[in-house]
Amino acid sequence: MGLISKINTFLWSCPLLFVLMGTHLYFTMKLRFPQIHIIKAVKLSVTPEKQSASGKNTPVSPFAALATTLAATLGTGNIIGVSTAVALGGPGAVFWCWLTGVLGMATSYAECYLGSLFKEKNREKVFVGGPMYVLKNGLGKKGLARFYALCTLVAAFGVGCTTQANSLTQTTSLTWGISPHIVGIAAAVVSGMVLLGGIRSISKVCMKLIPALGFLYIAGCVILLYLNRSVLVPGLCMIVRCAFDPSAMFGGAAGYSLTAAARYGIARGLYTNEAGIGTAAIAAASSDTKDPSRQAFVSMTAVFWDTVVICLLTGLVIVTNMMVHPESVQGVNETGLAAAAFRYLPVGGNTFLSLALVAFAITTLIGWSYFGERAVEYLFGMRFISFYKLCYIVMIYIGAVIPLGVVWQCTDLVNAVMVVPNVIALFALQKCIK
Repeated sequence: MGLISKINTFLWSCPLLFVLMGTHLYFTMKLRFPQIHIIKAVKLSVTPEKQSASGKNTPVSPFAALATTLAATLGTGNIIGVSTAVALGGPGAVFWCWLTGVLGMATSYAECYLGSLFKEKNREKVFVGGPMYVLKNGLGKKGLARFYALCTLVAAFGVGCTTQANSLTQTTSLTWGISPHIVGIAAAVVSGMVLLGGIRSISKVCMKLIPALGFLYIAGCVILLYLNRSVLVPGLCMIVRCAFDPSAMFGGAAGYSLTAAARYGIARGLYTNEAGIGTAAIAAASSDTKDPSRQAFVSMTAVFWDTVVICLLTGLVIVTNMMVHPESVQGVNETGLAAAAFRYLPVGGNTFLSLALVAFAITTLIGWSYFGERAVEYLFGMRFISFYKLCYIVMIYIGAVIPLGVVWQCTDLVNAVMVVPNVIALFALQKCIK
């Protein structure tokens, strides 16, 4: 545990942040700033595509693929992760988190383009793809492709399953005092009913849940920002100032540094949107669209909504609350800043935040199950998918009732390792990206 923790601290403190931010910057310039087309991308995500060649029963629409990606990325990291970043890095961490999202949109475009370009159809006539297929079909690196698929499977049981189930039970236990065993069984049953139906079932549920959940959470943030409107502009100014001069906050008494602000802000931004890790390309490849560029634009909006919008709103809510109600954050731990802010919602603040955390955890469970399913299919074939789903459902319950310190550390390490083959593929095949 100690060794893994030290490795993670080293990797996520400098090397990975440098590699991922460098990749984001490179593809932002290489692709001539695809971020400026965000309005076009959002329009494409909600515009039905013309009838595909596969007939009326299109397996997965571009929007359904986007919803699946958002289901996996929108989670507790958007709330608890931002809270931790502000606590450890100061208000300036919000700026670095936001900047990571803006630049990460280019990397997301690149990896989703390649994922759509090198996808295949499986035995059920459904498109499958992702970095493992890019490595196999694009680079001919079958060994590296299997390694990435194995890491994805491990991550599915970690970040997508046990850790989310544990976050779910912690929230329900603290807020309503419900037994972790009851919550674990309920979460396993609800998630199991969805994921047993495969990508069609998962995408349908995500298409209905994700827009509604996102809208409700954004509405809650907007209400709090309206209540704190007197410090909204000063709050934005403080975030920008503290991003480059942390001593600007309380005359330096808080003890933050530029390194800490950048480190925690960038790390949380990368963790929440997963740009550079490559998992978004797995969902993007499931779309039946023929145009890789169209799907890449649509999938790119996942980073926009996840980090550029929701993480920024969460950070603004926390910072403005610290300015208006400084007493509310006295003695609060690093994960409690968001809860302290949402307490001031006119009606049911704590309940609203808890329900949001529960809902986001459930959707992450569902979204990540698909990533693991595709990894199992690549490694062992479709005959093992039913066994994988059963294991995944059981692990939801196990994750809900056991301590997860080692699992969190191992998951962080696996995520770090997944970056390497994905970035190799991005740079080696960059000429294929239009």
